[in-house]
Amino acid sequence: MTSTPSALDPAIAARLKRSADGLVPAIAQQYDTGEVLMLGWMDDEALHRTLTTGRATYWSRSRREYWVKGDTSGHVQHVKSVALDCDADTVLVKVDQVGAACHTGDRTCFDADVLPLGQ
Repeated sequence: MTSTPSALDPAIAARLKRSADGLVPAIAQQYDTGEVLMLGWMDDEALHRTLTTGRATYWSRSRREYWVKGDTSGHVQHVKSVALDCDADTVLVKVDQVGAACHTGDRTCFDADVLPLGQ
């Protein structure tokens, strides 16, 4: 992540419980159906950008840079609401997903590999 201080509201930043690398998991969910779309990672700046731009912004751990969902693919996430879980260690981003959420082209990242129960 960048070493530049974030403009995230200090009251929100103080509540976040981050991993050792300064990130919190961010679950993207379709706002009207409840469909779980994907999991991304946010630092303070990614959360600030998400809250202020209305576009879901994540920190790419592999590319080590910010990415706004849909800037290259066109599969945009328009943010409808953002909430912290009860421990403030996970962010729920309710979005209106345009196109596929998964980099594989699937609607969600969770529909291609359903594991069997009872085994």
